[in-house]
Formats: sequence, structure tokens, C-alpha cells
Amino acid sequence: MPKKRIKRGDIVELSAPLAGKSQKKKKEMYVVINIVKNYALVAALTSNLKYDGVFIEEDGLESGRLKNKLVVMIEKLNQVSAAGCNYIASLKMESFEKILRGIQFYFTTLFYRSIHKPTQNSEFIPGQSRINYAGRVFDEKEMINLIDSSLDFWLTAGKYAEKFERDSADFLGVKYCSLANSGSSANLLAFMALTSTRLGEKRIKKGDEVITAAAAFPTTVTPIIQYGAVPVFVDITLPTYNIDCAMLEKALSKKTKAVMLAHTLGNPFNLQAIKDFCDKHNLWLVEDNCDALGAKYLYNGEWKYTGTIGHIGTSSFYPPHHITMGEGGAVYTNDARLKRLIESFRDWGRDCWCPSGHDNTCRKRFKQQFGELPYGYDHKYVYSHLGYNLKVTDMQPAIGCAQLNKLPDFIELRKRNWRLLRNGLAGLSDKFILPEATHNSDPSWFGFLLTLRDNAGFTRSDIVNYLELNKIQTRMLFTGNILRHPCFDELKKSAEGYRIVGELKNTDTIMEQSFWVGVYPAITEEAAEFIIEKFHEFCRR
Repeated sequence: MPKKRIKRGDIVELSAPLAGKSQKKKKEMYVVINIVKNYALVAALTSNLKYDGVFIEEDGLESGRLKNKLVVMIEKLNQVSAAGCNYIASLKMESFEKILRGIQFYFTTLFYRSIHKPTQNSEFIPGQSRINYAGRVFDEKEMINLIDSSLDFWLTAGKYAEKFERDSADFLGVKYCSLANSGSSANLLAFMALTSTRLGEKRIKKGDEVITAAAAFPTTVTPIIQYGAVPVFVDITLPTYNIDCAMLEKALSKKTKAVMLAHTLGNPFNLQAIKDFCDKHNLWLVEDNCDALGAKYLYNGEWKYTGTIGHIGTSSFYPPHHITMGEGGAVYTNDARLKRLIESFRDWGRDCWCPSGHDNTCRKRFKQQFGELPYGYDHKYVYSHLGYNLKVTDMQPAIGCAQLNKLPDFIELRKRNWRLLRNGLAGLSDKFILPEATHNSDPSWFGFLLTLRDNAGFTRSDIVNYLELNKIQTRMLFTGNILRHPCFDELKKSAEGYRIVGELKNTDTIMEQSFWVGVYPAITEEAAEFIIEKFHEFCRR
């Protein structure tokens, strides 16, 4: 009888021992990974179940039999003569796939530990090592997930997106989390959901007003203006750098429909006062939580995560943020109606809520009447809003799932670094207004923000340039005063483009005299001490 020709995924024994090995009574078995010409690449098998690898059991076989459960030793690859391989069994495709993925993950881990880890763990050398204001912090787990999702080649949102949305909602303690392709898109979706006609008289219409802060990142304000609503700008208070709640009633008008604000650099705004104000006047509250993931606020006697107290919260997963997907964002809410509106605007404005790759979730796909369309028009192609395509690829939340597991540690390290800087710079309070946490809050700090006092004796440019020369990266508080930027030049010509309530004195102050340095997890205690040292060194000059 002719010898069976082996193929990829076969389990074999060798008719001769590997080079350098003596022939044993019990022949060793291998899985054939690939065959090129007359040679086979094989992975060793072991019955030692304590070994870390991919398991093979009887139900994982396409044909043949095994006496024991085996483990594929994926890092033990050998090239052997194909002619010397004796057939034992064949694996099912899904079993062979697990082995191939395991090999990919092994070499991905090897790549991370050889290339990235030495750089991440390099010794901090004062004056030579750069201290970034923020950056991505990762290990092989993020890379393995990324490779895993790419091998599926699903590309659009899939299993990792579903897992991240579920796990993120569980972490925050909300019912619904919807992924988007960026934090800016998340803000756009949060606002646009509130313009839906399905909200009746409570919807935001063109010309309606939204209270916000002028000390803002642009995309907290941009959706309001682009839609045709009117932003009403209010000043902030120092040293918390959040909206001045005393101005809320003055900002209110008959046209006010919502408040949309960011928690500045991880420091929560006064959620009790603002949510009470919104409840009193039947207003929507959107929390831009992009810089504050993991921050908490004591609301009505209960500690809650920021982003979950308002009607809608948003997050960003751009590399400098608390966790990253590279690009990515999320919108979260406890309101099922808002969740559906958010996802409608995200997914082209469609009425259908079927997940990608699924049909007829509503079980009435061809049995409904919509507008002037023919009865029974395919629900998958009915559009209830003028929407967008702001979905993620599955590769983004693949990274995010690994990052989310690290989030509690990331938060604690940010808090530690902020405390080190706050304690270390306490003696410079005559030169700087030092940051303080909002009352009844537990911030998840994004940065350490300082404002020069009027009598400091130097300018912001002086101290910032000194820090940068010493390889300490700095940043401004985003726009400072967004109204001073060129993007508002055209809007200033319109009598109804926006409103300002009171003076924006503190907003202008932070535009001229504030800056911040990083507290992100990769900043070591040694690096934080170096930052403190350079501040004191500059102020002694």
C-alpha cells in the first residue's frame, strides 16, 4: 500500500530522529505547518498539559485518532524531510487555524519584546530622555489582538467592537456604548442625536441655543455651529478650569435646549450644579468625557463615572488619551431611544438597527411602511436621518479591548504623577496658580495645568521654552479662547452666530498665561522629579 502523502494540518511521526537527537522508544509527534518542495515545517507536540501552547483533542481531528490530549509547542519549529513524515491524523481546519494564530502570536510577542519593550524600559537619563506630554502605553497584548483581528479580515466592526462596547459599558456602569471612529465623531453623534425629529418638542432645532465654554477643544463646539444652533459661551473659574456655574442662569434664554461641556484635563466640572440646572429647565446635558475617562463625581451622594450623569457621554481613544485604539471614540447613554438615534446617525442615517452582517433583526424587514416609499421597502435601506458613516474597523477595538483591561492601572498612575507634581511644585505657588480638583470629584487627570501669576517675573514663553530645551514637552489648554481663532472670523460677521454671557476674563487669561505638562503612565517617578527640578531651577534664575 503506498505511503499517504502528508499535507498541512497533518499530525505525523518521524521515521528518523531530528538532527542531534537520539532515537527514543516512544516516537515524538509533530504537526505539519507547511510543505515546501521536499521539506516540511513542523511544530512539536507534547502530552505535558502544563506546557503553554495550543491544545489538540480528539474532537479537533478530521480523521485518524489520538490516545491523549496534546499541546502544540508552537515555539518549537523544525524543518524535516517530508518523506520521513509518517501520517497519524489530520486536524480540522478550525484546529489548524488555532495553531497558525498561535504561531503568529508567538512571533508577535517576540517582536514586541525584542523591538518595542527595550525602548519602553530604557533608563531615564535626565536632560537626554524626552518626557512627552502623552503617548500610547502598550505591550504584546494589544499587538496580538490587532494581528488576531486582521487575520479574521472582517475589517468593519465585528466581534472586538461588540466586546469593547459591552465591556466599556460594564466599566462605566451604563446600559449602552456605541463606538465611533474618533472622539470628535462621538461629539458630533452625541449632538446630532438630539436634533432628531423623533424627540418631538425637546429636539434641538436650528437657531436653538446650547450653553458651553469658550475654553474648549474645537470639536466640543463645532457640531453646534455646523448644525445651525447657537453656542452660548460662558467663562471658566480658576484653578479648576471648568465652567463658571454662577453664570448658568444668566446664559439661559427661551431658546436654550442643551448644555454641552468637556471635563477639563480630567477634572470634572460641577456635575451636581449643572445637572440640577438642566433638570430644572428641561435641558439636555452632553458630557464631553474625552479627557476624563475614569474620573468620578459624587452626584446625589453616589460616586459615578463622569460621562454617565448627563444624558450622553463621549470618549476619545486617540493615542494621547487614557486608552487608545489609534483613532476611535465612543458615545454612551442609559437611554435606549438615544442609543438608537446615535447609531442611526453613525450608520448612514439608516432606520435599521441590524448589526453588520445580520439581517431582519426587527423581523419585519419587508412588512413596514415608511414615508412615501412602497409598502414593504427593504428596512435595511430606509433612512430616517441625514447621517454619516462614522463606524470603526474591528482592528481599532481589538487594540481597545487590551487597553481597557489596563485602564484601572493607567488611572492610578496618572493620579500618582499628578500628586508628585502638585506636591513638588507647591513651593512655587507665588509664581503659578496650581491646579485643584473640583469639590466632590475624583479626577482621572489628563495633564498638569499651570497658570502664571501676573507678578511671576517671567512670561509663559520663557518657562515653556526652558522646559522644551530640557526635553520636557508642553501643551497649551487647547484653543485657550476659541473665539480668538481664525475659524471664528466669518462667524463674527453674523449677528446671531453665537452669544457671550459676561466677560471671558479667565478664558483670556488661560489663553495668554496657561500651559500644561504630562502625567501619563509612561512618565516614571524619576521623570516627574526631573520636571519638578527644572521648574525650581528656572524659578531660581
